[in-house]
Amino acid sequence: MSILIEKVRVYGFRGLHNIEVPLEQTTVLTGMNNAGKTSFLKALQIALGNSQFISPDDFYISETFTSEKIIIDIKIIPVDFGGKQIATFDPEWEILFGADRLITDTNGNSFVPLRTVVALDSIKSTYKTSQFIQREWTDYEVVDGASPWFEVENGSEKSFHFDEIPFFYMDAQRDIVDDMKVRNSYLGKMLSNIKYSIVDIGLIEEQIRLLNEKAVNSSNILKNIETTLKELDSAMENASNGIDITPFPKKVRDLNRGVSIQYSDFSMEYHGMGTRSWSSLLTLKSFISLFAKNSEENHKLFFPLVCIEEPEAHLHPNAQKKLYGQIASISGQKIISTHSPYIAASAELKQIRSFYKEGEIVKCGIINISEFTLEEIRKISREVVLRRGELFFSKLIVLCEGETEEQSLPLFAEGYFEKSAIEIGIDFVGVSGAGNYLPFVRLAKSLNIPWFIFSDGEDPVIKKIKKDLKDLYKREIDLADEQNILILENGYDFEKYLLEYGYGTEVQVAFSKLFPDGNLEYEIKKRNGTSKGRMATVNVCKACNQTIYRDVLRDYTGDEGFKKALYDLMTDKKTPFGPAVTDAIIESGKSLPPKVIELFEKINQILKIKK
Repeated sequence: MSILIEKVRVYGFRGLHNIEVPLEQTTVLTGMNNAGKTSFLKALQIALGNSQFISPDDFYISETFTSEKIIIDIKIIPVDFGGKQIATFDPEWEILFGADRLITDTNGNSFVPLRTVVALDSIKSTYKTSQFIQREWTDYEVVDGASPWFEVENGSEKSFHFDEIPFFYMDAQRDIVDDMKVRNSYLGKMLSNIKYSIVDIGLIEEQIRLLNEKAVNSSNILKNIETTLKELDSAMENASNGIDITPFPKKVRDLNRGVSIQYSDFSMEYHGMGTRSWSSLLTLKSFISLFAKNSEENHKLFFPLVCIEEPEAHLHPNAQKKLYGQIASISGQKIISTHSPYIAASAELKQIRSFYKEGEIVKCGIINISEFTLEEIRKISREVVLRRGELFFSKLIVLCEGETEEQSLPLFAEGYFEKSAIEIGIDFVGVSGAGNYLPFVRLAKSLNIPWFIFSDGEDPVIKKIKKDLKDLYKREIDLADEQNILILENGYDFEKYLLEYGYGTEVQVAFSKLFPDGNLEYEIKKRNGTSKGRMATVNVCKACNQTIYRDVLRDYTGDEGFKKALYDLMTDKKTPFGPAVTDAIIESGKSLPPKVIELFEKINQILKIKK
């Protein structure tokens, strides 16, 4: 049996005003820059590691409030070897924690509630860190006017630093070349603790002596230097062995000072930062594995907490995918903050925590897989995570049905907001059919990422959206009341909408670029009168008793026929058409399509985008 830090709460630290984060054996923190991921890791460092870096800037400040305290609560629970919560701690852990730290909830489950408080010592004008054992673990949400968790009175003041629960932190600036030079790095600590038996020392130093002797005798330069320096004995009284030229360290104790690491026949100094960063992280894994092995051999408890910031730094996508598995296999509990869709996609859905801002308040989104069926989990994993891992880092997601919208809306957004969708943090996602909205909506809702559906107006599409939202919210849905659902009028799809709302000229301009030298007219003429498909008639074949079908012929005559021709071309050539017609509309100086403007206005109400 083992333990797990089940929940961490942080109040008043940097950008974290009040947040609770449930943790897994391996937890992956996602979200935009400045969303609080690094601050959360640093808060854990205060509680379980080194808290000497506290400064006035570490206290939460907003326009209306300044925190006078930093409070970090940690809840530790017992788990079995599969990571599932059990009722009681293993006896060895009970002895380590002590009876005064153990609490039992109303369900009979044991846990350890720990609190760290940082406040200004007005007498010494320094920041004092105090630790407490809480008497209870209150609900996070405020119910019926009850006090928030951070206002609950501190428990008994008592230190809870445990050597058996060491804290390891690796930031994004790691470099194995620097690690080799610094004695207190994880690599430096391992190198400084290299030990050999007396017998091995004798054998190694004899081999070094022979190697040095061979090196000197094989070099005229080194031999000449040695011979010349021996003249020192003529002027000085020296009872030792005199001059020795040693190209290689003479004593085993000096070997670690000259250790170098080579990869692919080159010293690490000549490799890029990707290899050096990855190597540095792997030395942490080596350090912890040695720690774990030593604890096992000495029958001691060992449960490290490992926090790693941006492990993907400088790495190729394929290396990022491999890296997640290497981190997950480290002993203990791991928390990874990342901006990599590849690392996020490598994690299990239940391991993802999305940090996002609601106004100025940082919150944590979580995918509660207990609410989903196995098929829904499979769909989210296959259709969303593996294909669109970047959605974990979105400020807002716009879901649309077709390829034209997916290409056009980002370009319209850039024209409207005067910034690219990437700058704004909006992801426009074509879901390839109305039946595919639900997995994306489930992910966005679980992670508290604002989302919109920009949908075609056909009846089957609307019915499917209603059904999906009913499944999501467990109630009947009136789409007119849903502010984040925008449906094109009159049953139009996006191509039809553009034609009917006054952008026919721009559609022609777009096609004139796609069909240069007047080929647009030729293309329409070539298609006119051809079969558009077959449709069932009311007639039945007397011989085979099957429904008789007839060809539906294209009729492109007259103004309406010309409009139909444009529509058919638009739907047949979605890939090149989307960007072309969008550019034509923007260059025309006309207002953007009304439904598009409505979408952007609603987005701006949420993101408050400054032009």
